[in-house]
Amino acid sequence: MYPSDISDKEWEILEPYVAQGAIGRPRKHDIRACNKIYNERRLSVENAAKRFSAMENSKRNGRQKSNTVCWNNRQSISKNDSKRGSRGYDAGKKIKGRKRHIIVDTLGLVVTADVHSAGVQDRDGALALLIKAKRKTLTLQRFFADQGYTGELQKRCFLKTGCLLTIAKKDPEAEGFQVIPKRWIVERTFAWLSNFRRMSKDYEHSPLTSKTNIFFNMITVMLNKLAT
Repeated sequence: MYPSDISDKEWEILEPYVAQGAIGRPRKHDIRACNKIYNERRLSVENAAKRFSAMENSKRNGRQKSNTVCWNNRQSISKNDSKRGSRGYDAGKKIKGRKRHIIVDTLGLVVTADVHSAGVQDRDGALALLIKAKRKTLTLQRFFADQGYTGELQKRCFLKTGCLLTIAKKDPEAEGFQVIPKRWIVERTFAWLSNFRRMSKDYEHSPLTSKTNIFFNMITVMLNKLAT
């Protein structure tokens, strides 16, 4: 057993969401579903995340099964120059690589995500994600975002999704560091994801693989929360 292996209690929660493979002769030994989980990650972890969704965590934490509020944010990540694949330059943060865009619920659990070139403007990358989040969660009524999303995006979000996009702003009269309301929720999610080795930087050739890693690692986070 390794520290990264899921416990028996976590496996009891996950097992109903993992499709059963072909049944052959009975095995002599109890073999864990390592290959099955690896293939889910390699082929389509997002589909597995749909079966084992954040709604299960919300329900067990005493919240309603339907989400009405979500928070949108992005994270610029450096990329190894020796790696191939799409990448760009974020002039604001002066980072060459890609951006992770995520939308989380009020518990900080990922609703939807995307990975694209760092050269894509925040507002351009956010709109498609907001539309996707609304399609996945029809009960959504409001999104929160930081000041990087101020402007035309608020109007376009309402026209495309019917949801309000509220910008969390700093107090203009206050000095020094300020805790922006609700922003800590999504920043905490980025901190959870950064604890995973393959999420510390972008090591992947394909942005789709990077996106898959987000869902794969969030399943681990949710399992840990459900089992404790």
